[in-house]
Amino acid sequence: MPKLTFHGHATFSIETDDGTNLVIDPFFTDNPGFTGSVDDIEADFILVTHGHYDHVADLVGLAERTGATCIATFEIATFLENQGLNVSPQHIGGSVQYPFGYVKLTAALHGGMVNLPGAESFTTLPAGILIDFGSGQRLHHAGDTGLLMDMQLLKGKVDVAILPIGDRFTMGPDDAVTAVDFIEPKVVIPCHFDTWPPIEQDAQAFADAVGDRASVQVMAPGDTYDF
Repeated sequence: MPKLTFHGHATFSIETDDGTNLVIDPFFTDNPGFTGSVDDIEADFILVTHGHYDHVADLVGLAERTGATCIATFEIATFLENQGLNVSPQHIGGSVQYPFGYVKLTAALHGGMVNLPGAESFTTLPAGILIDFGSGQRLHHAGDTGLLMDMQLLKGKVDVAILPIGDRFTMGPDDAVTAVDFIEPKVVIPCHFDTWPPIEQDAQAFADAVGDRASVQVMAPGDTYDF
């Protein structure tokens, strides 16, 4: 089973059954929840939801060190390619079959500035990431987003949903519960909360509000979950 590790905020890594290492939204060095070293993070593929600093701060360094392929929207991928990095561009609604599984970028409602040195003039649409590893192992990382009616299109296609609950910059807990109603995943993992005071939330209260709609896995930084 793929092993999901939470590194705090909205950063996750996944080790697949065949040992492929994925990293979603690499934010390690300045991440208050991350206590390890970014030098210990392995990556064969890096998946990027959008270009805000708290999602890409360690993207270039990690990609340079590991030689990972960066999966991102066309505009971000183009910038990274110009930096000499390996890329696989996609865009909203588009999908690609990779050796580890099928990846589709889904709609998200958020900002699009790219906070990378030399890329400040770049903007692009934010995205969610749907990964189908096969054998009923389907994960959706919603990225930073408000509640979208488009989430109803994911119904029946997601086993594990990673949803932001921090409010202020993304969905809050109430809208995230509605997102669970829309998607109907088996498991929900909240993220993008408690990193800093403006996005403090009671994750257990969110879990209680979800009730029997899904199993809620509240993960602390460093926790792992096999699915």
